[in-house]
Amino acid sequence: MAQSDALLEAARNGASERELLDIDLPTRFRAAFTLKDEVGIFEGEKDKDVRRSLHVGEVDMPELAPDECVVAVMSAAINFNTVWSAIFEPVPTFAFLEKFGRQGWYGARHNLPYHILGSDGSGVVVRTGAGVKHWKVGDRVVLSPSYVDEEDHGSYDDGMMSETQLAWGFETNFGSLGEYCIVKANQLIPKPKHLTWEEAGANTLCAATAYRMLVGSHGARMKQGDVVLIWGATGGLGSYATQFVKNGGGIPVGVVSSDEKAELVRAQGCDYVINRNDLDLGEQGLRHPKAGRMLGEAIRRQVGEDPGIVFEYLGRETFGASVYVAKRGGKIVTCGSSTGFKHEYDNRFLWMRLKSIIGSHGFNYHEAVQTNRLIGLGMIHPTLSAVFPLEGAGDATRAVQTNRHIGKVAVLCGATGEGQGVDDPELRERVGEDKLNLYRR
Repeated sequence: MAQSDALLEAARNGASERELLDIDLPTRFRAAFTLKDEVGIFEGEKDKDVRRSLHVGEVDMPELAPDECVVAVMSAAINFNTVWSAIFEPVPTFAFLEKFGRQGWYGARHNLPYHILGSDGSGVVVRTGAGVKHWKVGDRVVLSPSYVDEEDHGSYDDGMMSETQLAWGFETNFGSLGEYCIVKANQLIPKPKHLTWEEAGANTLCAATAYRMLVGSHGARMKQGDVVLIWGATGGLGSYATQFVKNGGGIPVGVVSSDEKAELVRAQGCDYVINRNDLDLGEQGLRHPKAGRMLGEAIRRQVGEDPGIVFEYLGRETFGASVYVAKRGGKIVTCGSSTGFKHEYDNRFLWMRLKSIIGSHGFNYHEAVQTNRLIGLGMIHPTLSAVFPLEGAGDATRAVQTNRHIGKVAVLCGATGEGQGVDDPELRERVGEDKLNLYRR
């Protein structure tokens, strides 16, 4: 048996710290990656099919820094930054690796002709660096993608205000889409015991991003009774936003694109749902000059008032309507622009009605831990809809690229099948399979 297989099997089977340390760390392992010499292969093409640029094969195990750990990845997840990486837009991520590579030997390790992607995952710690104090080999963990230098003074106020903060697996190498990954110790969080590997490994990036936007002190600071408009309410971010609003005593209003998705978001506890196709906006869609007014009327018909918070991440297509529909003094909190980065909106509706736009990016370690605590308590649930093998990482990313998915998409790496990794079946039974598998019906 190859070393890689032996260590993965031992980690998967719950081996002790001593047993894991007795097995040599492999020098090579399998992972999903892009290649530097393929930057530009999509030039002039309309359909940039990520299955052409995302490869699965063997890569070298990097040297471990003192503040890092090697994690045997049981399951990873696809996020939209995986799509950006695989189409080399808006800039090729190898530019990030080159910049990081100028920061000493620890950064130089990342500047390689291949980029191992993946910013979400779950697994077992199999090695720790000399400077790691609070984690040990054998710990079952989920991974936070916020890569923060603890020596940067800005990180002590808010990790996201650190000038050196990076998105792991996007702006760094050695991400989660492989049999092993390399993470800093302050990226580790205890795995929720009632979840499978694939459920646990699909939450952190989207769930904690939504937490910071809505609940944390750096976002909209939602309070009980707030009406919150949520674009793409069954998407990776929206599916968690809906839960946070409901769990925190707010009133979620979900916007979806089909009757099937409307039914799903209602089953998740969202009482007010708008199918954007029912707005009859024609070919212009939500960029129609009257889109904001028509959406606002639809919200008031259902809820009786305008939203105090608009949860934004779609960007160009929706931003004008978002600014319009927020109530006087309302907040538009935005963390992305998946339909385009250049937004247009009528500024009169912002300044004359005293609204505010809040930029939100990622989350800090504390917010990731607080998010995971709610998941571990069974108050917030995974929104996993599909699972692929590591060999199918390109197909999984393609599903997200073409929006042929709902919720989150997972990739099994070290786990040999679905349903593994549950440590607390009693809590799982109390939470209920209906809630845990809602997005997989």
